[in-house]
Amino acid sequence: MSTEAKTARLNSEADLAWGPRALRLRNERNRQHQSGLAATRANWIRRNKYYYESLKRLLRHLVEPGKRVLNIRCQTGFLLDALRASYGAGVEISPEMVEVARAAHPQFKYYEAFPEDFVPPEKFDYILLCDVGDIADVQKTLLRLQTACERHTRLIIYSYNVLWEPLIRLAQWLHLKIPQTEQNWLSEQDLIGLLALSGFEWLETYRTALIPKYVPLLSAFMNRIVAKLPLIRRLCMVEVLVARPVPKPVDVSDVTVSVIVPCKDERGNIESIVTRMPELARSTEIIFCDDKSTDGTADEVRRLQRLYAQRNIRAVDGPGICKSKNVWKGFEAATGDILVILDADLTVMPEELPYFIAAITRGGAEFVNGSRLVYPIPKAAMKGANVVGNKLFSAVLSYLLGQKIKDTLCGTKVLWRSDWERIRPMIDTWGTTDRWGDYELLFGAAKLNLRILDQPVHYQERIYGVTKMTRVFKNGLIMLRMCFHGFRKLNMDY
Repeated sequence: MSTEAKTARLNSEADLAWGPRALRLRNERNRQHQSGLAATRANWIRRNKYYYESLKRLLRHLVEPGKRVLNIRCQTGFLLDALRASYGAGVEISPEMVEVARAAHPQFKYYEAFPEDFVPPEKFDYILLCDVGDIADVQKTLLRLQTACERHTRLIIYSYNVLWEPLIRLAQWLHLKIPQTEQNWLSEQDLIGLLALSGFEWLETYRTALIPKYVPLLSAFMNRIVAKLPLIRRLCMVEVLVARPVPKPVDVSDVTVSVIVPCKDERGNIESIVTRMPELARSTEIIFCDDKSTDGTADEVRRLQRLYAQRNIRAVDGPGICKSKNVWKGFEAATGDILVILDADLTVMPEELPYFIAAITRGGAEFVNGSRLVYPIPKAAMKGANVVGNKLFSAVLSYLLGQKIKDTLCGTKVLWRSDWERIRPMIDTWGTTDRWGDYELLFGAAKLNLRILDQPVHYQERIYGVTKMTRVFKNGLIMLRMCFHGFRKLNMDY
């Protein structure tokens, strides 16, 4: 029996189908439809090369190279190949398409199954769910994918904007686009709701292809610049949703913590840091990163190592370049599961660090950003110009990151060491030097789609030493450069 005859028979049976059988018949119609298109699918991709290159550029922006990737509805395997996965697995619904994918990209593993029937046999770093409009039971599919997730796994859903339904139907009628079967036409809010019902948390929606066909000069301008503007971006053809499995609480007694204390000429604060530092988890190491102090800070650290031998106090020599390089040295020396940055000026109280640990272990945060701008600030603790500047840059950063950030330059930040290992390759790649490290950490966390949460702190006046944040105007220009380069890399690279 020909493919056309089989499809006609399935359509006839569908008119009489009730209950779950109707969903099974819809899946069978999709399978037959795809079987008939398997041999020509690569030709359709070549005919629409500009569109698919735009899609691949966006997906490469979201997926780190060298990771384990599962692609549901992988078609010919071309997206798995584009994502440079170290290990890739694809799922398709027809044996013909599986064979096409296996011939084109034999380095990956393939399964033949309907998405809602596929039970992943292993864990992945990224799961790419395509052709969501074809799937008969999207919620069941999402529930199945839970077994493939770890804490850091990101689920990426590639879908069409429902506003484009008439144009897409027209493109199919004009043979400009591969023909499709009955579609779900799920809106962004529909997908966000299904994610929540299936144990996932929506993080962000990325959009591309305001003009899906290549028009010299115009396509690049519209898709790389105009399509990134507020409101207009919602008119793009492609919506890519990023989600994570709803985080499970971590028992604080099962993790270790490293507190990195960057210090330069802070001798008078060192003992207070040690005596006031609470035990934050199963074990807490305090790493003083002395950045070539001239007031005896390093000697004071060594004295306290002897005096408080029961505490895990360590000393690291900083490079004497800037605060950020000093912090990275501390990160490299750290052994804890959780990394904490605490400035040595003690303007943020060590006694409030348990709030940060609770936020990352039980509160769902993956990156905890201290915020000094919630509680009242003593007049002597922060100059008025600094307050205004912090609020301004926080508003800019919130737009760039797609997450609300109230204070960008609070030195107290907390993240998992495993996530630092993923951020580390991005250090010094943003186009300008971040002397403090706050922007590079926030940009890296946003690039990885980590959940960033603000943790309010009670900001206080320093007692010993002098502030290192002088030359407000010059520092403001440095931050503006960071914001410009961050916008370019976070919003214009795809």
